[in-house]
Amino acid sequence: MFVKSASFVISNTDIEKCPNNNLPEYAFIGRSNVGKSSLINSISKRKGLAKTSSKPGKTQLINHYLINNKWYLVDLPGYGYANTSKTKKQIFQSFIKTYFIKRKQLINAFLLIDIRHDPQRIDINFMRWLVKNQIPISIIFTKSDKLKTHAMNKKINSYKQIMIREVWESLPPIFVTSSLKNRGGDDILNYIENLNSELG
Repeated sequence: MFVKSASFVISNTDIEKCPNNNLPEYAFIGRSNVGKSSLINSISKRKGLAKTSSKPGKTQLINHYLINNKWYLVDLPGYGYANTSKTKKQIFQSFIKTYFIKRKQLINAFLLIDIRHDPQRIDINFMRWLVKNQIPISIIFTKSDKLKTHAMNKKINSYKQIMIREVWESLPPIFVTSSLKNRGGDDILNYIENLNSELG
């Protein structure tokens, strides 16, 4: 897929205010500081589309971006650490879960994981919640440029073993990316294009 156009549409915390057409949506979510905004900018080929920040927890709204006038890339707030109050975190979690459960236009959730770290219980638990609620999911490992190939593969295999043991009988689609090196973004776009074609 070639991204011809990418534009911001709306930000909000109420799914009733999300775009009311039937265009397919693909949601991107991960722990704070996972590199989500950088990845969105990389795959959309728009450097400033999603706002990046050195401070974790920058994204605090449901952000819709229209891609090629055919589908929405949805940027969701990160979970886990964020420099926000406990009350705000609870609000984030509430409208994130509401989005996943009630948003009929959602085709797939991309869960982003920082490849540099050992498997984190918070990521595994979130995978299990998505699966329990029958949300189609793919895994995106980010920041692959930070590790040598052997170390990267070791981290990925550790996650795969846990995912098979605790979450899935067979693994979901997995993508390995680097926003810095523009690696893996085309694979994600081609996957989205294939899903869109299946929708007719």
